[in-house]
Amino acid sequence: MVERNLAKVEVAGSSPVSRSIFLVLTFLPPPSFLLLSMKYKAIIFDLDGTIIDSMGIWRQVDMDFLGSRNIGVPTDLFDSMPQGNSYNQTAKYFKDRFLLPESIEEIMDEWTAAVKWHYEHDVLLKDGVRDTIIMLRNLNFPLAIGTSNHDDLASLALSQHDLHQYFEIIVTGTHDMLGKPFPDIFLKAARELSVEPETCIVIEDTLNGIRAARAAGMYAIAIRDEDSAPQWEQMVSEANFHADDYFTIQNHLKELLS
Repeated sequence: MVERNLAKVEVAGSSPVSRSIFLVLTFLPPPSFLLLSMKYKAIIFDLDGTIIDSMGIWRQVDMDFLGSRNIGVPTDLFDSMPQGNSYNQTAKYFKDRFLLPESIEEIMDEWTAAVKWHYEHDVLLKDGVRDTIIMLRNLNFPLAIGTSNHDDLASLALSQHDLHQYFEIIVTGTHDMLGKPFPDIFLKAARELSVEPETCIVIEDTLNGIRAARAAGMYAIAIRDEDSAPQWEQMVSEANFHADDYFTIQNHLKELLS
């Protein structure tokens, strides 16, 4: 921050003219392009629906999990989750709402087993995301994952698509913190990257994710995913930027980071 009282600034052995030049050079704000490049220092990606096209699988897992217990999927299943949507908290929410006898760990293990095969065999990357990730790493920006998913599944998904090496930090919903829309996951990612939250860009495909990013004070980019289509209009209104595809996001990132 520039001191308001410039009269206290002295340059030893200088003339009044040189002191004036020194003041001008010292206190002129940097060019706008430098401000942009200095402002953002890291990018945090969500995983499901953002990097991998997997949200439909999770909907099927919910149906199968509840159906095996003769429970229908309520239309308001995820409308009210007071602790957020992290893996741990979602399992607790299911246990409490449906009075399940299984422990939280047993519920999570069943979900993980149900999804693991799909992650290994038929979950694809979102179009353009690999090129976007490689572009950002070539620009030397540190990358992190901030996901509500399980540690093991997040690592599996990234390794399966040969992306693990591009990410310095992976923060998941199995850590002891509130899930999205609370900012905890993204704030932990920023801490582990040793950057301030306001210097982070988040790419997300859900309304809760956008709200978590904004609550963390980060720049939120919404990427369209079919699973979030009913929330898209609200996501557009709350995100800093939105796009239907990664080609558009790449161009926007180049403007922000160049």
